[in-house]
Amino acid sequence: MRLLDRYILRNFLVPFLLCFFGFLAIWLVFDFSDNASDFIEGGASARFIASFYLSQFPQIAVICLPVGLLLALLYAMSRMSRANEIIAMLSAGQSLARLLLPLVAVGLVLSLACTALNHSLAPRAETQKKLMLGELGKKKKKVSMLEEQLFRNRSEHRTWYVKKMPLRASDKSELQGIHVTQQDAEGNILTKWYAREAKYHPAHNGAPARWQLADGKTVHFKPDGDVEEEDYWKKLEITDWNETPWRVASSNVPAQGLSVRDLRDYLKFNADFPATQLAPYRSHLQYRWALPWGCLVIVFLAGPLGIVFSRRGILAGVSGAIFLFAAHTFCNYLMLAFGEGALVSPFLAAWGSNLAFAAIGLYLLYLRSSNRELPKLSLRFR
Repeated sequence: MRLLDRYILRNFLVPFLLCFFGFLAIWLVFDFSDNASDFIEGGASARFIASFYLSQFPQIAVICLPVGLLLALLYAMSRMSRANEIIAMLSAGQSLARLLLPLVAVGLVLSLACTALNHSLAPRAETQKKLMLGELGKKKKKVSMLEEQLFRNRSEHRTWYVKKMPLRASDKSELQGIHVTQQDAEGNILTKWYAREAKYHPAHNGAPARWQLADGKTVHFKPDGDVEEEDYWKKLEITDWNETPWRVASSNVPAQGLSVRDLRDYLKFNADFPATQLAPYRSHLQYRWALPWGCLVIVFLAGPLGIVFSRRGILAGVSGAIFLFAAHTFCNYLMLAFGEGALVSPFLAAWGSNLAFAAIGLYLLYLRSSNRELPKLSLRFR
């Protein structure tokens, strides 16, 4: 690494760390003041509180990193501009793009870090927060339950009703009070299963996956809808159902609370759902990957605007960068809303804002590199 790169990074990293950890401290103070009463009433230990906020860190970091990056870039670049250091570097034969190269590398590293956090930890933070707060004051860990769950397997013409099951269902989850209805392609009821509980056993050592039902009955129907036969049993195993507990539970879980793996599983197992119902999950799957790259986009926006060649241009550059950052954030949410409503493709919903503002940033960098005037926004009223 060249001496110039180390100097630019040192000027940037100090304000960036101050901004990032400052935002974390402000969030921590406000959040702790909101939850302090719950911690006290529930007798939360210091270890529980530390674990609670550690689980929230990925979500807050994804939010704070872009803002801290923006403010640090503007501060570092404008400070070096006021001291005429940028002009000196350019006079020494360095191009503007070369000066911003270490900052682009920082933006790339932060984007990769946000991608890792946004893969599973950040999306699950809100659900984890609710689960941990719900455990306060209880001697035994209580698993949050999902009640009155209804799931329709359209490809198999099978409908599930579950009275109670774990909110975060896995292959080992137990379902209570199930009612499964099998129909034909015309919608005629063929068979119904009633059971007090059901357990799922995944495929293992060559044995097929199976459902094990306990304490229930099977009701067979005639073509005219009348009951043909009723069978009562203590245990019943069924191997031709392709549903899993997670698939049953995730049929109406909000897309914003699912990780990348959960979103992929949802789209795989519920591919028979209508396109409009799958649109939010497809959009959020793309958005999981697109959101972190906003850090790199911010470098291209704030870098050229933070570098000015006169004291008068500092305020205009800073305000312009903040305006573009706000516009970028607004467009992110707007395009995502369009994607959830199936008004645009999932790719455009997730990446459209990043691509558009990255193009704006590259254009601003081109103008600044060629020593041309940046576009000015003027409002004139007659």
